[in-house]
Amino acid sequence: MKALKDQIGFDWDKGNINKNRKHTVKDKETEETFFDFNKVIYKDPLHSGQEERFILLGKTKNERLLYTVFTVRKRKVRIISSRDINKKEIKLYEKTN
Repeated sequence: MKALKDQIGFDWDKGNINKNRKHTVKDKETEETFFDFNKVIYKDPLHSGQEERFILLGKTKNERLLYTVFTVRKRKVRIISSRDINKKEIKLYEKTN
């Protein structure tokens, strides 16, 4: 996916660090999904305004499946939100793999 082709890291600041605690997702877990060889990435045109957003379905090292919304800013991935995937999304992840 072009969105991650030139990615050189993650962008964490006070605006998004620990933001997903309400979903019991740690920032490190979210990062792990980007290294899942079977991850699925879709453009998110519905929520893309001034910047393009993407949806990633991927597994952590502990096999937890997460739904992550992100954007790319200055060659860094900025996480918007991350949570456990639902049944419909599990089927989409499995269908693609």
